[in-house]
Parts: sequence; structure tokens; C-alpha cells
Amino acid sequence: MSQKPIMPSDASSRVGMFDRFADGASLVASRAWFFCCCVVIVVVWAPSFFVLQDIDTWQLIINTITTIVTFLLVALLQNTQTRSDQAIQHKLNAVADALSDLMQDNEHAKDAKELREAVGLEEREVSTKIKS
Repeated sequence: MSQKPIMPSDASSRVGMFDRFADGASLVASRAWFFCCCVVIVVVWAPSFFVLQDIDTWQLIINTITTIVTFLLVALLQNTQTRSDQAIQHKLNAVADALSDLMQDNEHAKDAKELREAVGLEEREVSTKIKS
């Protein structure tokens, strides 16, 4: 079952706790110092082979660290990317709806319908604008 897209009139301005956390994580992960910390981890890990003297344990340590960090960051960054994409789509829908409203006279009715179809505006949004 496909999920119905949220139209600008349905969008909530309330941001949940997880979304705020994901935004913060996205800001942290995009900074140069975060990259430097990752490099430091690799630099500290590389010579640890001489202490561990077991290649399997040595590789397991870095594989575990990178897998966990990657897994968590992908989940958080996907959240922020999805919300960003939705916000852009809401703005595009609002612009297209405004353009369509400008073209409501009979002379441009066909163009307005094509514009609505091209950007995927829902008919219920259109009908509420026309009736009011």
C-alpha cells in the first residue's frame, strides 16, 4: 500500500525529539573535526597490531567500530535527508499550486490542469482552493 503524500496544508510544524537528535547528529557528522576524530581512530588502531599480535582481533576491532558508526549514521542521516526532501516537495507543491491559482481563468484552464498533473498535486487540494 502506497503512502499518500503530505500536502502543505497537512504538514505539521512540530519536530519530534528523534528528528531534533538526527539534525544534531547530521551537523556533528558534517564538521571537519568529526572527520579528524575518525582519522585519529584509524591512526591509533593501525599500530595496535603490535600490541595485539593477532590479525583477527586487530581487524575485528576496526570492523566493529566502523560497522556500528556507519549503521547509526546512515539511519540518522537518512532521517534528515527524508525530511529535507519532504520539505522541498512541500515548497514545490505550494509554488505549483500558486501558479495554478494564477491560471484559473477559462483561457488557461487546460494549462492549469497540466501543471497540476505534472507536479502531482492532489485533487483535494485543488478543490479546496477553487471552492473558497
